[in-house]
Amino acid sequence: MDVRNNFLGHLYKALNQNGISTFVDSEDLRKGDQISQALMKAIEQSCVAIIIFSEDYASSQWCLEELAKLMECKEQKDLIVLPVFYKVDPRAVRGGRESYGRALTKHESKFGKNSEKVKIWKKALLDAGSLSGWHLNDG
Repeated sequence: MDVRNNFLGHLYKALNQNGISTFVDSEDLRKGDQISQALMKAIEQSCVAIIIFSEDYASSQWCLEELAKLMECKEQKDLIVLPVFYKVDPRAVRGGRESYGRALTKHESKFGKNSEKVKIWKKALLDAGSLSGWHLNDG
């Protein structure tokens, strides 16, 4: 993720310093093609999830799989999902515009135009991008 070493690191540190138990997936967990069981369990056991949408977010199949699981838990388990739009317009996220549109087009060429996986990702982006959250452009 393109925010891992700056914004996410600061947020993680601030939450932990204030006694909020926080789980952030590790790059090491991404070695397989499927989302790890540890991450699935962490998502299912969470009360609140913060999604940091960045310019390159949708290019990662891993991020999109996480997002789909988060939105599933939001619907089924009342998970509170808080989006942060970090240097990206929420309209691009929910509407598949700009870098999100380019990334989704690449995923469609890999998995097929009518791929169920890509349809799920698009719906998750639409739903999450429509949530009230924070739009940060700098700092």
